[in-house]
Amino acid sequence: MSNYVKIFDTTLRDGEQSPGATMTSAEKLEVARSLARMGVDIIEAGFPAASPDDLEAVRRIAVEVGNPPKAESDARVPVITGLARANKSDIDKAWEAVKDAQKPRIHTFLATSAIHMKHKLKMDPEEVVQRVSEMVAYARALCADVEFSPEDAGRSDPDFLYVVLGEAIKAGATTLNIPDTVGYTTPDEYFKLIDGIIKHTPGMHDGITVSVHCHDDLGMATANALAGIQAGARQAEVTINGIGERAGNTSLEEVVMTLKTRHPIFNLETGIETQQLSRVSKLVSNYTGIVVQPNKAIVGANAFAHEAGIHQDGMLKHQTTYEIMRPEDVGVNQTTLVMGKHSGRAALRSRLAIMGHSLDEAELDKAFARFKELADRKKVITDADLEAVIADEFYRPRDVFYLEGLQVSCGTLGMPTATVRLRGPDREVYNFASMGTGPVDATYKAIDAIIKTPCKLLEFNIHAITEGIDALGEVTVRIQSDSSGDTKMDAQSELEYARVYGGHGADTDIIVASAKAYINALNKLIIARTEGTQPVQNNFGVMLG
Repeated sequence: MSNYVKIFDTTLRDGEQSPGATMTSAEKLEVARSLARMGVDIIEAGFPAASPDDLEAVRRIAVEVGNPPKAESDARVPVITGLARANKSDIDKAWEAVKDAQKPRIHTFLATSAIHMKHKLKMDPEEVVQRVSEMVAYARALCADVEFSPEDAGRSDPDFLYVVLGEAIKAGATTLNIPDTVGYTTPDEYFKLIDGIIKHTPGMHDGITVSVHCHDDLGMATANALAGIQAGARQAEVTINGIGERAGNTSLEEVVMTLKTRHPIFNLETGIETQQLSRVSKLVSNYTGIVVQPNKAIVGANAFAHEAGIHQDGMLKHQTTYEIMRPEDVGVNQTTLVMGKHSGRAALRSRLAIMGHSLDEAELDKAFARFKELADRKKVITDADLEAVIADEFYRPRDVFYLEGLQVSCGTLGMPTATVRLRGPDREVYNFASMGTGPVDATYKAIDAIIKTPCKLLEFNIHAITEGIDALGEVTVRIQSDSSGDTKMDAQSELEYARVYGGHGADTDIIVASAKAYINALNKLIIARTEGTQPVQNNFGVMLG
């Protein structure tokens, strides 16, 4: 059996299903590029049948990431896959989206648990077996690389699974993914499930890859995935920061670093360049608006922080007393190239290239102007600062409203007041002043008065990217359309209102960063509603479609 574990990243599909984690096509493309540079073997780029925009996003990733112009070797080119339900329409759309990749894959699925077959599919077990056989064969006729997943395998009857998976192999599936869809199993149970599948599935042979896909509903996703790998699975389906439906998925960084740190136990390898883990974690957090909790394993802010006196004393004597990994191994280190106000374009281009960002001349001009603006206010620019600048300047939705000016008055002697100047979609400039309980509240009320798009602020997070009083402040927000008072909405409108939108902003002024994040989220909300079935007008009578 191979000692190599393929890393199948589904951040752009399952991870994006987290409430509020929706990314734009440009953001998804940049995350895909980062995953490829980091060494991910398979990128599940999306669910093409979900919408025309999702299909186009997967297609762009297949073309631009699945066909790198200067790949060092064919082995480093990631497989690009799209998810499809077990029907011809979904499979056709998945193939349309991924067919231009050097290494395309179709990933199709059908539920096999009694609960799902009875209540969701309303199909008999015999019908499920027949559908799997037909649809895997249909996918295989289009694509040589086909993955099949029996949804809710963790609660399925093992003997029935052996039959279904045997039919999938006979029909041409090359990868069998075994999802613990609702995070129900324990590590011991999941080990036995994978072990049984490998030993008892008809037609199982060395050319078939068994894969693990575990959810974290009971907090055991990583433990279950590792148990499945120990049982013989050689593909792990994971997401950056463990994002995903409900409590999330198995975390990529946790699986990869466990296999690396406990190599004598597992004796298994991955192709991940672990030094990029921290950077990619930050990128995904910025784009999704989902903040990584400080105590998150591997990439959390406190993962390599020590406050207890006993721990600090041990660390001063020897690093390994309280650290089982080196911070440098996951990319938590300081840059050796000091960037500041005297740095030129060449130095910035070089630093960004090392960080994995390839900018054309126009993009470099914008980044350099933003860099110089920041350098005038901050002595030393760190990699974390540059990541925040890139995230704030690029890969955001096109501007509907743009912050042109902000003036705030606050303190103990008067009512907090904010005057906001926005440029609207009609290119006109709009000003409004408002009072609030604090400077951020006043700023957001002024923005609301201009944009007039009712929403609820669900989450507001602010933190310093680097140390020092001149640190760049980063703000992430999550908002939702406010449908209160609208009693005539149809079901589709209710779904649109239920969507959550994330926003990100960075600036040395935290109030400016807060305004940018809020406007960023509002722009996503406006664009999503504008690009629906019918064009809509904003409050200035300007068509936004």
